[in-house]
Amino acid sequence: MEYVLLLAIVVIFLVFKDRPIMVLEFKDGDLTKTKGQVPTAFQTACRDIAHKTPFSGRVKVYKTRFATKLDFSNTIPTKVKQRIKNVFPHNVSTSKRGKRA
Repeated sequence: MEYVLLLAIVVIFLVFKDRPIMVLEFKDGDLTKTKGQVPTAFQTACRDIAHKTPFSGRVKVYKTRFATKLDFSNTIPTKVKQRIKNVFPHNVSTSKRGKRA
């Protein structure tokens, strides 16, 4: 009976675990930490944005079923969020909706 409870806890942990494919951390206008395979062009563009308008926060990139999603921390200003979205290279979705056979 205890193993069923343990198995349920493991399954819940695996389902609700935060699993971004990329993480970028900024502190006072500097890119301090990256995690995952960040494209070099995106990384240098984010460094330039952070250098021009200093901010602190975290950007996480998630891979959904059909596209990628950017998740920003609350400390990043709205204009900076839009600039980062504009330089993000993975805007093309892999969905086959709307295509004819």
